Amino acid sequence: MKMYNGYERLPRNYSLLTDEYEFTMGCGYLLSGKAKDEATFDIFFRRVPNNGGYAVMAGLDKVIPFIENLRFEERELDYFRRNNYPKEFIDYLKNFRFTGSISAIPDGTPVFPNEPILTVKAPIIEAQLIESALLSIINGAMEHATGARAIIEAVGQDVKVYDMPNKKGTMEFGLRRADGCEAAIDSSIYAIMAGCVGTSNVLAANMLNIKAMGTMAHSWVEAFENEYEAFLSYAQIYPNNCLLLVDTYDTLKSGVPNAIKVFQYMKDHGFPLNNIGIRIDSGDLAYLSKVARKMLDEAGFKNAKICLSNGLDPKTISSLIEQGACFDTLGVGDNISKPNGRMGCVYKEVALKHNGIWLPKIKLSNDTVKIVNPDRKRLYRAFDKETGYAIADIMMREDEKITTDDLIIVSPIDYLKKTKINNFELVELQQPIFESGELVYDDPEILVKRDYCEKAMARIYPEVKRVMNPHLYHVSATEDYVRFKNDLIESHRKLVLK
Repeated sequence: MKMYNGYERLPRNYSLLTDEYEFTMGCGYLLSGKAKDEATFDIFFRRVPNNGGYAVMAGLDKVIPFIENLRFEERELDYFRRNNYPKEFIDYLKNFRFTGSISAIPDGTPVFPNEPILTVKAPIIEAQLIESALLSIINGAMEHATGARAIIEAVGQDVKVYDMPNKKGTMEFGLRRADGCEAAIDSSIYAIMAGCVGTSNVLAANMLNIKAMGTMAHSWVEAFENEYEAFLSYAQIYPNNCLLLVDTYDTLKSGVPNAIKVFQYMKDHGFPLNNIGIRIDSGDLAYLSKVARKMLDEAGFKNAKICLSNGLDPKTISSLIEQGACFDTLGVGDNISKPNGRMGCVYKEVALKHNGIWLPKIKLSNDTVKIVNPDRKRLYRAFDKETGYAIADIMMREDEKITTDDLIIVSPIDYLKKTKINNFELVELQQPIFESGELVYDDPEILVKRDYCEKAMARIYPEVKRVMNPHLYHVSATEDYVRFKNDLIESHRKLVLK
C-alpha cells in the first residue's frame, strides 16, 4: 500500500461501494455459468464540463489502492447473508480478488470526449463489481483537476508567485466548500496535481509533505481594537509571510492605507520585506486592485504582492485580466473544490470473449454521440513534428497496423469528416496499470504528476485551452476502424428490423 507521508490514500475497504444491480448481475453471471467469461469495458466521457476544450485525467492514485484492497470480509459478507443472496455467491465473494487487467491514461494528461481513458479487461463478474466505484473515483477526481487547470490556464503564463517565478500563481482555498472531508482532501490534492502552487488544506499539504499556504480571515481583524493594530500584530508575528486582508471595513480608505503604514513600520524597524502584500476578497476586484497597486507603488512598496480571491472562475479571471487587474496571486476555492459542471464518465462494455474468441460489443442510440466506440482498442496521440503540438487522438482496433505517413483520420461519429495528417509522431496514451491482477505501474508522486501535467498541457494548442469558445480538438479513428464500426452498427440494426 502506497502511503502519503504516513496516510493511506484510500482509508477504508470500499468493496460495497457499488450499486445494488452490480451485485444482482454479478450473482446472475455466477449462477448462469458466465462468471469466468472475459469482458472489456471502457471508461470515457461525452462532454467537457462547462463547454471547455479539454479535461484532465485524474484518479489513478485512488483506483490503485481500491483494486489492491478489494476483498469481502465478514462485515461485508453479512450484508449478503442478511439480504438472502445465494450461498454460492457468498462463497464466491469470500475468495474474491481482482484478477483482470486495467490500462489507463496517466494522471495529469489532457484528455478529450469519447476516447477510452481507462479500460478494464477481466472476468465479467469482476469487471461488473468494480464499475460504480471506479466511476465515482474518476468522475470526482477529474472534476477537481479539470476545474483547477481551467483556472490556471485562464491566469496565463505571465503571472508570477513569490519565490516561484516559473509557476502560475493560483492557490487552492476550497476545503470549506467541498462536499465532505474526503472530497476536501481530493480537491486539494488534484488541484496541486493540475498545477496549483499550493493549498490552504493542512491535511492535504501534510500528505504531500509540503507547507500549506494561508493568510488571515476577517475575524482576525475584528478581534482587535482597530485594523491597524490587527495588521501590526500580524506583521510582528509573521514578518516572513505578511499578506494582509484589506477589505474588512473599506479597502481603499482603510485597508490599504493601514497596510502601507504597517509596511512602513516594518521597513523602519528592519523587518524583512520579501514577502509582504495584501489580499482583496470582495468588491470590484479589477478596480480595487489597480488603485491599490498605485497606492502601494507610490508609497515605495512596489514589491508588495496583491492576492485576489472571492468566488473566482475562469471567466471572471479572464475578465479581470482584460480589465487590467493588478495581481500576483489568486486564491480559488469554490470552483476547484466544487466546480460547476460534471464529468459524466460512463463505463461501457465494448467486447466479450466467447468460446475463446473476442467479439465486439456496441450500444446503439438514436443520438449518434451516444453510440459506443466498440471493440478492444489502442489510443494514440499524434504530435506535429514541426510545432510539437498535439493535432489529434486516434483510435484503432487492438491488432490493427497504422502508418505514420500521410495517415487519413476520420471522425468516429461522421464518416464524411476526414483529414490527412503527415509529419507527425505517435505516442500511445494508455499504459498498463494491472496485469492478471498484479500492479505493474509505478504511480508517480503528486508533485511529479504536476510537472508532467504542465508539460503535457504545454503541447496542447492554446486555441483548445481558451476559456471562451475553445477550438474543437480532433478525437478521430483510422478509416479501417470507422468502417468496422459502421458495419457493426448496420448489422445490429438489420437484426432489429427483422
